[in-house]
Amino acid sequence: MTTLTQQQWIYRRQPVGQITAEHYELVEQQLSTALGDGEVLIEARWFSVDPYMRIGQSTKPTYDTDPHPLNTVQQGAVVAQVLASNAPGYAVGDWVQSYTGWQTHARVHASGLKRIDPALAPVTTALGVLGMPGRTAWFGLTESGKPHAGEVVVVSGAAGAVGSLVVQFAKRHGARVLGIAGGPAKCDWLRNTLDADWAIDYKAYSDADTLGAEIKRLTGGVDVYFDNVGGMATDAIIPIINRRARIVICGQISQYSGGLEMPELGPRLLHHMLYQRATIQGMLARDYLHRMDEMIRIVAPWVKAGEIVFEETVIDGFAQLPAALNSLFTGEHRGKLLVKA
Repeated sequence: MTTLTQQQWIYRRQPVGQITAEHYELVEQQLSTALGDGEVLIEARWFSVDPYMRIGQSTKPTYDTDPHPLNTVQQGAVVAQVLASNAPGYAVGDWVQSYTGWQTHARVHASGLKRIDPALAPVTTALGVLGMPGRTAWFGLTESGKPHAGEVVVVSGAAGAVGSLVVQFAKRHGARVLGIAGGPAKCDWLRNTLDADWAIDYKAYSDADTLGAEIKRLTGGVDVYFDNVGGMATDAIIPIINRRARIVICGQISQYSGGLEMPELGPRLLHHMLYQRATIQGMLARDYLHRMDEMIRIVAPWVKAGEIVFEETVIDGFAQLPAALNSLFTGEHRGKLLVKA
C-alpha cells in the first residue's frame, strides 16, 4: 500500500453565529504512506470537540495572536492508532494522542505523539478526564479557586466535560457544591450521580436576580465560583459572593455563538468585588501542560478505581464533526463530547 484515502474537514468560512457544515468543506485525497525517519502513520479513532475551537474562530483578539487560519484542517485533539511506524518505540496497533485535527489519517513525527496506555483507563479519557478537560478542572479549581473544606463552590456549566469534573474535585476537597445546568435531567444527574449538594436549572429563571436569590437561599453565599458560562449565571453570582471569594473564569460559552464578535455588555457588578475583596482570575489549560504528570498521578487512580464519573456523549461518524461542534452551544450533551470515526 503506497497511498490511502484521507478525508479532511477544511475550515473555509468564519462563522458569526452558529456553526454549520457551510463553514467547512469535506475533502478527500490520497495520502502517501511512505514514512521518513521518526514518522508514524496514524488513523484517528476518536475526535475531541471542545468550546475553545469556537474561540479560535473569532476575528477579535483572544489568547492566540491570530485566529484559526482559513483553508486549513480544523485543529483539535485526536485519539488514534498506529498503522505503520518508522519511529523507535511505536508499533502497529499502539494507541496515541495527537493534535492532528479533523482528518482521518495523518503522517506525524513521533515527537508530536503522546502514548496512551489502554490498561490505565479507556483510551477516550486522554481527551477527557485524563486530558485537557481534566487538566482544566483540576488546576483551575485547585490553583485559582483554592477551595477549603466547608466552603461553597458554585460551578456553571456543571454538566459539561470540565464542570462535571470540577463538581467532583470540589467534593473531594470537602466543599459544598452547587451546580448550574440546563434542564431537570442534568440537575438530577448532578445531584444523584455526581453527589452535588444542590443543582439549579438556570432555564427555570427569567433573570439574574431571581436566579441569584435562589442560590443565596440555598447556600448562604458563594466562596468559589468556577465559571464556564458567563452571562446571566455570572450576573447572578457576583452580588452574592462571600468575603475573599475567588472567581475562576474558565469559559464564557454563553458568548461564543455571536458574542465573540459583538459581545454583550459585561456585568456592572465589580463594586461587589471591591466590597468583598474578592479576586477574579482567568485560567487556560495550556498554562498547566507541563504539570500533566502531576494531575495524572492524582486523578488516574481515582479513575481506575471507579471513583470519578466521566460521562461521554458520543456522536458517530466523521461527517458529523461540524454539527457536533455546534451542539456544544445548544446544550444537547452531558459530560465530554466525542466524535467516533
